[in-house]
Amino acid sequence: MSRISNTFAQLNGATALVSYITAGDPDLDTTLALMHTLAENGSDIIELGVPFSDPMADGPVIQAAAERALAQGVSLADVLALVARFRQHNTHTPVVLMGYLNPVHRMGYAPFAAAAAQAGVDGVLTVDCPAESIDDLQTALQQHNLDCIFLIAPTTTDARVATMAQKAGGFVYYVSLKGVTGSAQLDTAAVSRKIEHLRQSISLPIGVGFGIKDAASARAVGAVADAVIVGSRLVQTIADNPGNEAAALAAVVAELKQALA
Repeated sequence: MSRISNTFAQLNGATALVSYITAGDPDLDTTLALMHTLAENGSDIIELGVPFSDPMADGPVIQAAAERALAQGVSLADVLALVARFRQHNTHTPVVLMGYLNPVHRMGYAPFAAAAAQAGVDGVLTVDCPAESIDDLQTALQQHNLDCIFLIAPTTTDARVATMAQKAGGFVYYVSLKGVTGSAQLDTAAVSRKIEHLRQSISLPIGVGFGIKDAASARAVGAVADAVIVGSRLVQTIADNPGNEAAALAAVVAELKQALA
């Protein structure tokens, strides 16, 4: 059983908290400390953003974080090395890499999958690689027991959902609204209806992200989803508290986790 599957099994029906931060923001050493902060304060799964120059799915908060990381030269290889450092002290919290296909393609699917598995990565979500084109990458990931995670949008057709259901591992990520990360106007009633529909095709846990900013929205989504995914709120907290990132992040994560209890 993978770390991701084991985490959901151990939660025994409780809602998981998936926490996103950008690798290398404000720097790699701080990111390492913040990964431990997330794990120690209630994050069940860590989603680690791989900095990319054209993060088309991300709003201004995460775009700015990627730019700060890229300005320091943070690469995919650096991110993998960061996960390996995290694994020296934490062998149980799943880590999912979330990013874009170009850096993975440049490294090569097989070398990337091998390096990711060796570093201790558990799953990979490539935002801009459609399910219809992911077979080569998925095969490489599967050979190293890495979960291939997909985004499902409100506009995704049932046919494409069925394709993703056949190829996905770990969990699927339902985008709660049309737009980019950090968008507003979360409609929890619409999310609930969509998740009920998705469960007809998907047996994996369903996580919901985009637009979840506080305890109230986390609680509302957590009532219908298997996981609540929070990113922009955490990345903004890091940006707003230079030198005190860990304490500020710990407080926000603990609040979100309590809302899911």
